[in-house]
Amino acid sequence: MTEHAHIKSIDLEGPVGRLEALLNVGSASPRYAALVAHPHPLGGGTMHNKVVFHAMKALNSFGFPVLRFNFRGVGTSQGEHDNGYGEQDDVRAALDWLEREYNLPVLFTGFSFGAATGFRVACRDKKVEALISLGTPVAAEGRIYSYHYLADCSRPKLFLSGDMDQYAPKEILEKLMIDIAEPRRLVLIEGADHFFAGHLDEMREAIQQWIREVIQPPAQLPV
Repeated sequence: MTEHAHIKSIDLEGPVGRLEALLNVGSASPRYAALVAHPHPLGGGTMHNKVVFHAMKALNSFGFPVLRFNFRGVGTSQGEHDNGYGEQDDVRAALDWLEREYNLPVLFTGFSFGAATGFRVACRDKKVEALISLGTPVAAEGRIYSYHYLADCSRPKLFLSGDMDQYAPKEILEKLMIDIAEPRRLVLIEGADHFFAGHLDEMREAIQQWIREVIQPPAQLPV
């Protein structure tokens, strides 16, 4: 492990070898730990992606330690891309590391492929208390994504996309929400595409607002 300022370089023990990761250190007594999963590796997705970075900043602003990692075959992570199957085991390895390190409830965030892959794991993991999907993909580069399992996922969920997302038209997202278990919230950022280009600050602020309202509301003042 190497450390620079408030960022630590971590080697996770993945199912097919080492997974490269970065930990943004949180406050002395955080209420949650957080995990952020990156977009599709075949599209150049890494833990350094701008959306992933801004999501990390939003979560870390509450004092949460935030772990980002490279899926198998990305960067210096060992193994080979497995079309979203083996990558689910990578998510499990990252969640297990957070449990060993912090033993705190986890907020899971995924961008695009990271959401479609990670939600399948996070929704079944008792460590995960709430989930955020950024740029929820429905169809991308010939890949079709299904979310039927979310009908049984009763933890708080934020779906945050641009209303011009080329991989999930807002009409399809709105229809998708009907079959997803409450509590859930769909937020569409006006004028934003799949990558939130030119709208990253709005994306980050939307995450922070949801956390303040749903996950960690301010303590009520005595009357």
